[in-house]
Amino acid sequence: MSADAPAVARVLLDTPLPQLDHLFDYRIPEELRRAVVPGVRVRVPLRMAGRIADAYVVETAATSEVPGELSPIEALVSEQPVLTPEVYALARAVADRAAGSASDVLRLAIPKRQVRVEKAWRDGRRPPEPPGPPAAPEVTGYPDGVVHGTADRVALDALPGLAEVGGQWIGAWALTLAELAVREVAEGRSAVLVVPDYRDQDQVQLALDSIATAAVVLRFDARQSNPERYSAFLSALEARPCIVLGNRSAVYAPVHALGLIAIWNDGDPLLAEPLAPYVHARDAALVRHQQTGCRLVLSALSRSTAVQRLAELGWLRAVAPRPLRAPNVILTPDDPGSPRIPQAAWRAASQALTEGPVLLQVARPGSAALDAMRAGTPMAADAGRTAHDLARAFPGVRVRISDGERPLERVDREPGLVIATRGAEPIADGGYRAVLLLDGQRMLLRESARVAEDCLRWWSSAASLAAAGAPVHLVGVTGPIALALATWRQSDFLSRELADRRQLRFPPAVRVATVTGPLRLVEPLLAEAEGAGATVVGTEHVEEGVRTVLRFDYAHGGAVAGVLRTGILRAASGRRPRASSGDGRDRRPAPTLRVRMDDPDAL
Repeated sequence: MSADAPAVARVLLDTPLPQLDHLFDYRIPEELRRAVVPGVRVRVPLRMAGRIADAYVVETAATSEVPGELSPIEALVSEQPVLTPEVYALARAVADRAAGSASDVLRLAIPKRQVRVEKAWRDGRRPPEPPGPPAAPEVTGYPDGVVHGTADRVALDALPGLAEVGGQWIGAWALTLAELAVREVAEGRSAVLVVPDYRDQDQVQLALDSIATAAVVLRFDARQSNPERYSAFLSALEARPCIVLGNRSAVYAPVHALGLIAIWNDGDPLLAEPLAPYVHARDAALVRHQQTGCRLVLSALSRSTAVQRLAELGWLRAVAPRPLRAPNVILTPDDPGSPRIPQAAWRAASQALTEGPVLLQVARPGSAALDAMRAGTPMAADAGRTAHDLARAFPGVRVRISDGERPLERVDREPGLVIATRGAEPIADGGYRAVLLLDGQRMLLRESARVAEDCLRWWSSAASLAAAGAPVHLVGVTGPIALALATWRQSDFLSRELADRRQLRFPPAVRVATVTGPLRLVEPLLAEAEGAGATVVGTEHVEEGVRTVLRFDYAHGGAVAGVLRTGILRAASGRRPRASSGDGRDRRPAPTLRVRMDDPDAL
């Protein structure tokens, strides 16, 4: 055995216990000293009833500063390093920002081990790689240098409309992201593309299939089987440039020479992580950009106010398509006493139906009207008005339904009506011949501090599915938000929205956090948080005890997160431990004090 082989491993335990969220030193047994390297998985003993825990080796060293004799590593789980220094640094930073644990972030970043996949990978049985590198394409619809510099940060106004690639129609935005990614690979760097859901992934994948045939493209997809996901993860670890396409967890992909992170439609709630520590993909991307110096692109048809804030601060460089070919949006008032769809919109739909499909966007998924149309049964009162009006006005016209439960991805060019709830609109080959945006006032009545920006995003998305020059009728909505859509100047409205939030001290002008738990745990923590720069907005009684909302400036974010994290540790350490379940994992419930930074439902 070599005398200079590291004798000490510093490991991060894979545990939900917040009091164990730091590095522990263990002695590397002689027989494992060449195999235990940074990034591998090991099993280590805990000084609690002889329990064994899974862990990642973060670093190795010749000696330890921990007094006394170190416990030895129990076993090497695998010789395959899976945790890169870059991903560990990212997990640690975003966890600290969110008052959470790094191990919780790593569970999102690193898939469960698949022994057969890993053995095949180590034995060299891997899919053949394309010849590469690809040629760098132009970015269609934008001026030269849309993204430039090794650390450029861009708020990209997406191209409205559709593009045809390989005989398939996709959103023009998807082709833009694919072109940006291929340019990175052509220059020897990797790109990570993050989108909200599988339908967005499929569109970008079609674009990559067309223009990235000489590049390695990997999917991190919630629909993948565990072996498929682990195989893609191992491929991302290879020391060559690649393109990773996936949902929110793809932002942690362990790629080589990261050059670009691009996020599509960051205002979509699907990009907000529902598991602790609840880190939004956008926030993780911002941290990773700062750590690595990669390019960052946040693209949308209608920005989130979070992106608008960064653009107004000059932290993001705003880029728009040139020339802009905006949808033909027509503001259509309600007809008093008339059916739900005004006569002007009916006439537009009737004329468009002679040429192709027409899209009607409605408010609620699972509405009685949609269920009735599926079942072919009549409905009474308002719930059935859409079905009744369509049946009466368009006898014999084919009607298709798309909602969150049973979404359609595509429809053909044949004439017909497509009724879709917001967010479930399918793509029509060549674009819709008319789009009717209904229930606008009902959407605006939704109880949410972000309702206006959400509506603008939903309407912009549906409008962008229209064929060039086709009419888009926004029904029954007036005022600045309607004007912003009609002129396709969403950023003007969002700037005004952001100014209002600054006056009210609402996010994203400030940050917020919620603290939930028994009053005896929450109350002393609030005084500490106020000392760190937070202000108590309000407290309500909930099943767990109380829920308190805190508000603080960005400059105080680190201090407030640190105080709240200390409170979590104090609450967790004060509880009596439970016995192990026998499989090496702790099974006691989560700490009774729960903290969520940047809680979207706080106000």
